[in-house]
Amino acid sequence: MKSLIIRAISGLFIVLLTIFMISKGGILAALFIFLLSIIGIREFFDAIENKGVKPIKGIGYISCIGFLFYSLDFKWVSLIYIFIFVIIALIFNFIYKKDINFIDSISTIFGILYIPFLMEHIIYLDGTIYIWLIFIIAWGTDTFAYLSGSLFGKTKLCPKLSPKKTVEGSLGGILGAIILTLIYAKYFGVFPVWKFVLLSLIGSIIAQIGDLTASKIKRLTGIKDFGFIMPGHGGVLDRFDSILFTAPFIYYFVNFFL
Repeated sequence: MKSLIIRAISGLFIVLLTIFMISKGGILAALFIFLLSIIGIREFFDAIENKGVKPIKGIGYISCIGFLFYSLDFKWVSLIYIFIFVIIALIFNFIYKKDINFIDSISTIFGILYIPFLMEHIIYLDGTIYIWLIFIIAWGTDTFAYLSGSLFGKTKLCPKLSPKKTVEGSLGGILGAIILTLIYAKYFGVFPVWKFVLLSLIGSIIAQIGDLTASKIKRLTGIKDFGFIMPGHGGVLDRFDSILFTAPFIYYFVNFFL
């Protein structure tokens, strides 16, 4: 009971902090995403070190700073420049450092693409009403999947990867995301409705893929949680795993179809 209370309080704090920082927008929102990226990529690097991989952490952290400057519209920073730096730095380390191998370099760039690059898509929707759909769909899916799975779950979804997840829970998560998105769309009077149904349907599936991807990484690296910064929830990646995949999908969907 005590652990459940701690988890609930911690979860509420995370949600309220996220709402506050994102609603402020601008530099505060950018710094918040930057902080999540730094913590998240560190958690990822620490996890893969359990398997003997030696990520080049400095390059990962510097890339986070680059994405921060890019989100703040520094004219001399672009995504191309960031990735040129990352590639050149990785090649340099690969050639001149004897203890760095190909797997170390690939793992480093994977961490950069997986965490700060995907996370930054949240900021790209700063100042629009669509930014909240990222959290509504991702966390709405998580919540409804948990509730429907607890009440009706019988058929295992991925028993070897995540034993507690069920098909019923997955479908409940999708339905919950659609309902929440439709309520949000109706409140702001945005149309057409069918596009938001499609957005939430695909977005919910992608959110669950993001969750399963994080579970796969944890299973491969032999850890239960990515961290302990959030009591009852684990680390940043444990709480924002579904958002990592949802944010870019919603950003591109909004830009191309809305």
